[in-house]
Amino acid sequence: MVRRTRAEMEETRASLLATARRVFSEHGYAVTSMDDLTAQAGLTRGALYHHFGDKRGLLAAVVAQIDAETDQRLQAISDAADDGWDGFVQRCRAYLQMALEPEIQRIVLRDARAVLGGASPESQRHCVQSMQRLIERLIAQGVVAPVDAQALASLIYGSLAEAAFWIADAEDGDARLQQATAALEMLLRGLKPAR
Repeated sequence: MVRRTRAEMEETRASLLATARRVFSEHGYAVTSMDDLTAQAGLTRGALYHHFGDKRGLLAAVVAQIDAETDQRLQAISDAADDGWDGFVQRCRAYLQMALEPEIQRIVLRDARAVLGGASPESQRHCVQSMQRLIERLIAQGVVAPVDAQALASLIYGSLAEAAFWIADAEDGDARLQQATAALEMLLRGLKPAR
């Protein structure tokens, strides 16, 4: 048996992830066979089993990779904003807009929901915690009315996630995005303290 170096193992894993991400995005999880996927990666089924357990495990890894990139993109939006409230609102809008990106739409919002039941509990917790930190700052600044930040973050995250699924599932996603964005604006206005 040939022993692989850590670098070779990481390269194999990265190749499988990149290939799966491309193929799942182009063709969808259901019609992608493990043989086609491994052939396109120039690897064996054994490599896929070793690194991911099975095709479902590979999908979960691809979703985790996309989720991490999405989180970085959203954090960059918050960080770049001159005003904490504007950054929060822009971040929420961007989350909804991402539902129209073909890769996110097919892999995360359709296939992952059908095959994995949606985002992993760890991913959901991370999203809620990230939003909670933003809300805590906004409450401390007096921009958002005092409320339990974790509860509010859970409600907003849940609303955004369900709206993203709703947008991704539409024949006319652009129309649903406009409707969801209008509803989001109304929802977020309600967070401000009464004056």
